[in-house]
Amino acid sequence: MAKKPASNSKKAQTGGKPSSLVDTRVIYCGDNLEQLKKLPDECVDLIYIDPPFNSNRNYEVFWGETKEKRAFDDRHASTQAYIEFMRPRCVEMHRVLKKTGSFYYHCDWHASHYVKIMLDQIFGENQFQSEIIWKRTSAHSSAKRYGPIHDSIFFYTKGNQWTWNQQYQPYDESYTEQNYSNVDSDGRKWKSTDLTGDGIRNGESGQPWRGIDVTSKGRHWAVPKDIAMALSNGTTQEKLDALDTAGLIYWPKKEGGMPRLKQYAEDMSGIPLQTLWMDIAPISAHAVERLGYPTQKPLALLDRIIKVSSNPNDIVLDAFCGCGTAIVSAENLGRQWIGIDVSPTACRVMAKRLRDVCKIKEDEKLWRIGRGFIVRDLPRSEKQLREIPPFEFENWAVIALGGIPNKAQVGDMGIDGRIYPVSAMPKKDKGELGFMDVWYPIQVKQKDKVGRPDIDSFEAAMMREDRTKGFFVSFDFSSDAMSEIQAFFKKTGKTIIALTVKDILDEQIAYKLA
Repeated sequence: MAKKPASNSKKAQTGGKPSSLVDTRVIYCGDNLEQLKKLPDECVDLIYIDPPFNSNRNYEVFWGETKEKRAFDDRHASTQAYIEFMRPRCVEMHRVLKKTGSFYYHCDWHASHYVKIMLDQIFGENQFQSEIIWKRTSAHSSAKRYGPIHDSIFFYTKGNQWTWNQQYQPYDESYTEQNYSNVDSDGRKWKSTDLTGDGIRNGESGQPWRGIDVTSKGRHWAVPKDIAMALSNGTTQEKLDALDTAGLIYWPKKEGGMPRLKQYAEDMSGIPLQTLWMDIAPISAHAVERLGYPTQKPLALLDRIIKVSSNPNDIVLDAFCGCGTAIVSAENLGRQWIGIDVSPTACRVMAKRLRDVCKIKEDEKLWRIGRGFIVRDLPRSEKQLREIPPFEFENWAVIALGGIPNKAQVGDMGIDGRIYPVSAMPKKDKGELGFMDVWYPIQVKQKDKVGRPDIDSFEAAMMREDRTKGFFVSFDFSSDAMSEIQAFFKKTGKTIIALTVKDILDEQIAYKLA
């Protein structure tokens, strides 16, 4: 199989449109099946997906919620249902993938064997290239079975030529010590390797050099191309002369010994990537990139895949983009990208991540000139917001206020999120986290009209946490609720700001807070 050679050009700057047929740097909120159907044939260079799978372990889709599982209990109740859900989506992804494109499907042991069969049917058995095993966790204790500590990543291509930029892993220290045992006077470690290949050649590689008749030994000169081309473009013998002049040939002391090539450890690229990846650690509880997404993958994992299987300004698609690791990686590496996710919460979080981490603006005008990004199809009307699941509604409201949703949705004690005001910046004399106690609680109810009992419960939470201000979001508030808010302020001096969904959609938040 001929493969497209790796590009040695400098990193291209992302900008403009790589295709007149498809918009890039766009996050689409909605069912990926519907969105994929809108994309033209063969418009994407690389696809990576990490679809959620629910199998007795409650693979919560966002922040570990249990109140709302986005109907996965019904949709993914069995492996068969999961495959039936994924098949039409994989068919569409195969359609939009270019003939030179690559496809990566990330999954764990629950359905991996069935996924492989499905992908063989869609892409063709001959288009399966590798099963990558990624060690995703440390030792795991399981009763009466081997501990599951890895994920599988199935790598397929659409055609017989595809982008391949070889990546390398550094040698283990033990490998270097064992194999590069020779040391020069300057302290550089090296090993010797054969300068000949098996078999007789009739051309110049079979001719004598420095009085050595390589043909008589049943071999021929085999000069490594990557080394020799940097020294000489001449004959085989001239290349050998250049290597010797550069001090890269080892001459044995024994008379009649064959010269060998000196390879220095510092000049070697490392070990070409294999199918077992144990060098990329999972996201720890204290990692800077951690967002709280239960199946969030490390950025280094996506960086590796995108570097190997795409070139600058290629189009990368993640149709289950969750918290956006693939699109952040694509943006950082100068690729174009398209993200799709059914969760409005996930779409807003990944947009915030792009703004904070990649320092690009969510702006329609900038996007049109290839400098910003946009989010499409988020719920924008009261009718749409009434129809989304309660958990999604809570997170939409909290994020719309600029707050941080609770990671735990059970036992939240009447608080769905927190706002850290601008004034709560770290004080020089209070240490890095000295401001963390300055926050305002947010309560969200997906109700037509919040009543006094709801306000009473929120007041209790504010008193318990000793907060001076709180925010309550719903579609509307009864007159009793508003009267109770006023009475609470007169009695305690604590403020509850009642915000309706219409206030948020009409961007009246600033007016309400004034």
